[in-house]
Amino acid sequence: MEPIQNSSSIPVTKAVTPSQARNELTTSFKDILTQVNEAQLKSDVATEKLITGQTDNLHNVMITAEKASIMLHTAVEVRNKAVEAYQEVMRMQL
Repeated sequence: MEPIQNSSSIPVTKAVTPSQARNELTTSFKDILTQVNEAQLKSDVATEKLITGQTDNLHNVMITAEKASIMLHTAVEVRNKAVEAYQEVMRMQL
């Protein structure tokens, strides 16, 4: 192991106020939900095209549907973990 030669390569974290952290978290969650919604809408459009006969590429329709499903499940799990973390913080004694 070599010692660190230059301390300027170490990232410096800046202090963040609770309201800034809340706003950043809110923005992140909104972006994630927007992406999930867009994936679901894209899957719906692809499925509708398959049903109406405008496309016959079942593979792409299934891939689009699976991507949307995975994104939805991931978003739900992130939400569950956030709620779980919130509940844990609320149980802490001061």
